Amino acid sequence: MPQRRKFSREVKLAAVERMLAGEKVAALAKELGVVQKLLYHWRAKYLSGGAAALRSPGQHPRTAAVGPPREPADLAQARARIVELERKVGQQELELDFFRKALRQVGEKRQPSDGPGASSSTRQSRR
Repeated sequence: MPQRRKFSREVKLAAVERMLAGEKVAALAKELGVVQKLLYHWRAKYLSGGAAALRSPGQHPRTAAVGPPREPADLAQARARIVELERKVGQQELELDFFRKALRQVGEKRQPSDGPGASSSTRQSRR
């Protein structure tokens, strides 16, 4: 009977992250020398319990290091993009407020011209 191979949490996590990134499961299974069913099993455990669910060999589930579940790479990129866009929106709001205030100040300083012969609202430039 062949001896059962044991994989560390890091190997399992790396394989799951590659699967979630879109790598073909058949190629990954061939590279690692495992059946595809095992990779799907690791992915299901990861999705249900995060990295802590992918415990290392010989580790009891209750003594396994518990940490926050890791996000797939594309989700982390999307969250970073959201933060960047929210920062841009905030910057644009500040700029709009500045231009509104400037426009209001220009409007208040401007003198209305009440018809022919009245002084113009702004000074003439000297050319």
